[in-house]
Amino acid sequence: MKTTTTFIERTYSTWEPRCVYCSPSTGDLLVGMYRYRTGKVTRYNQSGQLTQTIQNHNTGWRLYSKPSYITENNNGDVVVSDYDYESGAVVVTERGGRHRFSYTGHPSGSRLRPCGICTDALSHILVCDGRTNTVQMIDRDGQFLSHLLIRPSGIFYPQSLSYDVNTHCLWVGSEANNTLVIYRYITRQDALTDLNPATADVMESLSEIPTTGTEKPQQGNQCLLKLMSPPELLHSLTVTGVYGCYHISCVTSDRVWVSDDDNLMLTDTTGVPLHRVEDSCSGYDKGLHTVNSESELIYIDRKDNINKLSKDMKTTTTFIERTDSTWEPRCVYWSPSTGDLLVGMFKDDTKTGKVTRYNQSGQLTQTIQNDNTGLGLYNEPHYITENNNGDVVVSDCDYPSGAVVVTERGGRHRFSYTGPPSGSGLWPLGICTDALSHILVCDATTKTVQMMDRDGQFLSHLLIRPSGIFSPHSLSYDVNTHRLWVGSRSNNTVVIYRYITRQDALTDEHTSRPDGDTMSSSTPAVEWR
Repeated sequence: MKTTTTFIERTYSTWEPRCVYCSPSTGDLLVGMYRYRTGKVTRYNQSGQLTQTIQNHNTGWRLYSKPSYITENNNGDVVVSDYDYESGAVVVTERGGRHRFSYTGHPSGSRLRPCGICTDALSHILVCDGRTNTVQMIDRDGQFLSHLLIRPSGIFYPQSLSYDVNTHCLWVGSEANNTLVIYRYITRQDALTDLNPATADVMESLSEIPTTGTEKPQQGNQCLLKLMSPPELLHSLTVTGVYGCYHISCVTSDRVWVSDDDNLMLTDTTGVPLHRVEDSCSGYDKGLHTVNSESELIYIDRKDNINKLSKDMKTTTTFIERTDSTWEPRCVYWSPSTGDLLVGMFKDDTKTGKVTRYNQSGQLTQTIQNDNTGLGLYNEPHYITENNNGDVVVSDCDYPSGAVVVTERGGRHRFSYTGPPSGSGLWPLGICTDALSHILVCDATTKTVQMMDRDGQFLSHLLIRPSGIFSPHSLSYDVNTHRLWVGSRSNNTVVIYRYITRQDALTDEHTSRPDGDTMSSSTPAVEWR
């Protein structure tokens, strides 16, 4: 590393080299070139002489838009990660230049934002997809095989790849931070003896990727709760004093706190403002407030302290004072089961997050930050809640995608939900859980409210671009009435739905309540109606 020489001098100002790859088989240098909305691949021999140009399809149409990464497969195929603006493709040509295929995501045509690319000893092609935050594996003929990595811990946004042919290790770099993680997914014996590049049994379980938890549903004598299909729209209100409903905290069955990025208002079911908090923190996609069992509002203020507003709204006290300027509180949730306060934190310089737990005296009792391999669980927590079994549920997102990250109460990572199907991309916003331990999350990409079970299995799109809201942003579940409050991203509308009914499990008869629900006192069980 003492001498630098010019191997190929740029002589044409109109073409810009964007990526390079040295071929182990031929010693040639492959160069991806770009010139305003078009690209080409040039090949140079070991003397630096131009020997080949690959630019057009056999029909004369251009092959490339903007080559970003380039590599070569074992059969000599030239593999290019070609991306311009919103989408792109993995463009593969034979060594001679004939176009073989272009891979555009799974399923085909679903849009791909290809970044780093490599091939392995079995001629698989691996590519980072910036849209879904996955590493996708295809065979040498362009057939999708699997999502090898889905928003991996510590990396969150896989950007770059390099495969070590000697150790069969895969090096993966992050777009979000300066983390580099090494995986093994091929055993040396299989790589040396297997002649079929599409064989699936060479795949090993990636120890760095957590598996779904196996916790069993709790048993007991509680009420029979039935899921309604479709959900019933009960009421709609326009909240005066906010222009968007980015977070909702229920106080009673007819009073809620609603916030946009500048205002925090208490309102009733008519939308009339009853109180305004003057010093609340500004925040576009943040769960800035929560309500405890005493009907006190707990919120993040403009100094990033966590305050408590009394029930009569006359006294504000500092519950947790910010002492570490490197960590910023982004979301809060008061646990009905323990009385603890859960806080989602974000550190801007490292683009990482953590969850802290405080007892009722404001003392720090727990920090959840890494998985069992030591890699970070969170990128940027935006919303936080807790499930009935004590699981900590976080809506973790940095535009344009993220995950719902779920850990046990003790901090062990259970699963990360990334949309249906897994790895298809999720932009999670408001989140809540219900009496049946379902997890509900707003997805800004599809404008839906998605429902999964406590173990991360997708159940349904509970709401799809609901009328009046159009783009659901915030959620709050009222455990007393089993009503779901849904706030809009695009306007100041909140709608109230019922999708769970209560029924007497012993008599199978509904008992009337003043609020229109049914009474019972037996075990929660789920049944579609």
